[in-house]
Amino acid sequence: MLGIGTQKKTDAHHSSNLIGEGTVLEGIFNTPGDLRVEGKIKGSISSKSRVVVGHTGMVEGDVLAQSAEVSGQVHGSTRVSGLLTLRSTAVVQGDIIAAKLVFEEGAKFNGKCNMGGPAKQVSTTNDAHSTSLSVSPSRARAKAPESFSKVAAGPKSHE
Repeated sequence: MLGIGTQKKTDAHHSSNLIGEGTVLEGIFNTPGDLRVEGKIKGSISSKSRVVVGHTGMVEGDVLAQSAEVSGQVHGSTRVSGLLTLRSTAVVQGDIIAAKLVFEEGAKFNGKCNMGGPAKQVSTTNDAHSTSLSVSPSRARAKAPESFSKVAAGPKSHE
């Protein structure tokens, strides 16, 4: 009744892996579960789940994942079959292929971006649908719809 004599099965797809700050690893990393990088990886990453590159994280190689979030640095191509989020502190040097992309103000990206379909179905070769994008925070300003500005600003305070 209390679980005595039973074994708890772990599902590999729900496993979490952490490369801690100060850790440097070299090689090819494959995981069916989530991966969080706070240290440095020299090599490619492949995850059937989510990859997070934290503020102190750096990847010198390619990233392939179902979804990803970057707050640190990625120097290599990033292919995501779902959502890729580049946080305001992100620095990405390399091509991006993603079905969906969220790009916060302040994020830095130099490379080509191809969106719209799952990453596994998109070719990395140059074609007419490939878009080149280089964003400098001092030069690029996106204007949000007026209704968004009102919501983002919140209610006016009465002093």
